[in-house]
Amino acid sequence: MTPPAVEVRAVEKRFGPVRALAGVSLTVEKGEFFALLGPNGAGKTTLICALGGLAVPDAGSLAVMGFDVKRDFRAARMALGIVPQEIVFDPFFTVRETLEIQSGYFGLRDNGRWIDELLERLGLVSKARANMRSLSGGMKRRVMVAQALVHRPPVIVLDEPTAGVDVELRQALWTFVRGLNAAGHTIVLTTHYLEEAQQLCTRIAMMKDGRIVALDSTANLLASFSERVLRVKLASGTLPPALAAGATLEGGGWRIPVQDMAHVEEALAALRQAGAEVSSLEVAEPELEEVFVKIMRRDT
Repeated sequence: MTPPAVEVRAVEKRFGPVRALAGVSLTVEKGEFFALLGPNGAGKTTLICALGGLAVPDAGSLAVMGFDVKRDFRAARMALGIVPQEIVFDPFFTVRETLEIQSGYFGLRDNGRWIDELLERLGLVSKARANMRSLSGGMKRRVMVAQALVHRPPVIVLDEPTAGVDVELRQALWTFVRGLNAAGHTIVLTTHYLEEAQQLCTRIAMMKDGRIVALDSTANLLASFSERVLRVKLASGTLPPALAAGATLEGGGWRIPVQDMAHVEEALAALRQAGAEVSSLEVAEPELEEVFVKIMRRDT
C-alpha cells in the first residue's frame, strides 16, 4: 500500500502551560492541494514546524512520503519543502549564491540547471546577482519559495506565502504553484485569504486551539455550512410573503436563500408581481469565509 504524502497521528505539543497541539491527526494524499486553516494561535505553524523537524512533539508521530520525521529525519526532510511565513535571509549573499548554498545543505551538486529554471519561473533572473538585502519584500518572498524547491521535494508546505505581497506576485505565485501541483507535487497551504483556499484547494482542515474542528472536501464544507443567496435592495415596495418568510435584513437590503438559478427567476418574478421596485441585486455563491466563521463559532 502506497503511503500518503503527509500523515499526522495524535500529535501533542505544549509550550509551558500552552497546549499548542491537542492530539492532531490528519492525512494528506499524494497530489492533493490541501488547505490548513485557522485563526492566529490555532497551532498551524507549530504543526508545520513539527512536520519539518523544527519542533519535537510531546506525543504522536508525523511522516512525509512514508518517512517518519523523527526516525528517518534525513529522508523525510528531503521529501519536504517549507516556505515559512517569516521572511528570513542571509544579507551577505546574492540570490544565486543563496540557492547554491541551499543546494549544498541537501548534498546536491551540479544543481545549476534546476536553479536556472527556478530563477526563470519565479521571475528572478534579473536579480540573480543582486544581494539579498537589496531586494524588495516581494522578491525576498520569491527567493524563499525557490529555496524550498531547490531540492525538488514531492511535498511543498506554504505557510502564508502571499502575506503582505502585491497582486501581481500573488497571481504569479499561484500560477507557478498550480503548475507544480499539476505535475504531481503535493501542496499544503495555510492562508488567511480564504478565497485563495476556496479556489485552489480540493480539501480543507480547520484548526482551533490546537485541534482539528473540521476536515472535509471544499465542496462538502461549502454545501454543509454555506448557501447561495440573492441579495436585493428595494427602491419601493415590500417583499411578498413567500420570500419574506426565509429572508433576513442585511446591510440595508434583503438576503434571500436560493437553491439554484431557477429559484432566482421565481424570486424575481414574485417581486415584479408584488409591484416591488428593485434598486440592486446580486446572486452570491457559497463562500468559504461564511463556512469558516460558522465553524469557529460552533466550536467556541
